[in-house]
Amino acid sequence: VPLEESGGGSVQTGGSLRLSCQASKYAGSNYCLGWFRQAPGKAREGVAVIDSAGGTSYADSVKGRFTISKDNSGNILFLQMNSLTTEDTAQYYCAADRYACVLDHIFQHWGQGTQVTVSS
Repeated sequence: VPLEESGGGSVQTGGSLRLSCQASKYAGSNYCLGWFRQAPGKAREGVAVIDSAGGTSYADSVKGRFTISKDNSGNILFLQMNSLTTEDTAQYYCAADRYACVLDHIFQHWGQGTQVTVSS
């Protein structure tokens, strides 16, 4: 599986989770990697992206709370999520794209997603 997420689960408001995405197929190349999410009844939205040089961009709703990063090999993508709220409840997807690295871009390659549920 080119992109495979893990780390989702259930947490209470204010808690933390770290999502991981196995992305070895896209390591060592000029791919942008990103995290996206989709809540029930809502459109999918970009959460955070990281380019091949390590530059990052975040949605306003998660700035200061979420951190996107890669391991040293570039094989694994992470999303550290702190101070979670019920508004963060969604299916989270990692994605890769060769040509653009912006939150509102429709990425080329997608994982299957992992569910994050935040309860009050």
